[in-house]
Amino acid sequence: MRRREVTALLSGGVATMLPWTARTQQREVVRRIGIIFSSAESDPQSQKDLKALKSALQTLGWDEGHNLQIDYRWAGGDLDRARSSAIELVKLSPAVIVGSGTLALTALHAATKVVPVVFLNVTDPVAGGFVASLSRPGGNITGFTPFEYDIGGKWLELLKDIAPELNRAAMLGDPNNHNFKGFQRSFEAAAKVLAVEPIVVPVRAVDDLRDGIQSLAEKPNGGLVVTAATFSIVHRKEIVEMANKKKLPTIFWNRSQAVEGGLMSFGPDSIDLNRRAASYVDRILKGENPADLPVQGPTKYELIVNMRTAREIKLVVPPTLLARADEVIE
Repeated sequence: MRRREVTALLSGGVATMLPWTARTQQREVVRRIGIIFSSAESDPQSQKDLKALKSALQTLGWDEGHNLQIDYRWAGGDLDRARSSAIELVKLSPAVIVGSGTLALTALHAATKVVPVVFLNVTDPVAGGFVASLSRPGGNITGFTPFEYDIGGKWLELLKDIAPELNRAAMLGDPNNHNFKGFQRSFEAAAKVLAVEPIVVPVRAVDDLRDGIQSLAEKPNGGLVVTAATFSIVHRKEIVEMANKKKLPTIFWNRSQAVEGGLMSFGPDSIDLNRRAASYVDRILKGENPADLPVQGPTKYELIVNMRTAREIKLVVPPTLLARADEVIE
């Protein structure tokens, strides 16, 4: 082969490679995102959720330390810490922030009207003032809601199924959370149908948990409904220990609460929600507007029954309920 032919071939090869190299360099641009959890960094379920979110992002082509930088914040159930963390993240000018839980989203909503936000585990974001509507959020916020308010009645129904003698039930809820009244309405409506005396316990501090559980346990045939709120994750060990010590049938909303000793839980598959949230982060990083991404609900619910706890509190679980459970902890 003549020298000029070789030169031409090499020149053509370089020319062919240049567009590919340019595309590769473009893909390697590092994008920055923030993640803030309402819970504490030591929380095992939150770590599993975070792992699911990051794994899904990696599947979509976003790899931390390669083309993605992630700044983490943990509120630990403290609103002031959530607010300061949200402000810190906004100042870093990320392309998008993921906020898990109402505490985190409340802080992010106050901190920015510009930076795109993808939320998880926030019930009724319209009532909370975070989005204009579920189908057209309209601002810088969109995300994934765990359930509708009728879940409050479903929790009581399941509690009655596992403990048929139940005639009194207390609902623990956060009065500072906009979802409190919604859960209360469906809980009280179901109580009327099921002939159960409804007791509503607003929880503002750990002492409210102790007092509410102690008061409920003073009479027989009582049960406990623990609603979705940051306190129920941050203080779940205390709630589980107090309820089991008093031999109170209790239903929670998150599988981690049943795994750690709670009698039962019914709620969305949080791992699935976090994986799906990654798709919205991906779409926003690629240029889509959160105002145009509809708020989505869960596609998977889980009923978890802890048989070890049932035996501990001397409760015989009906076989019909066990047959409906997605997981039975032995």
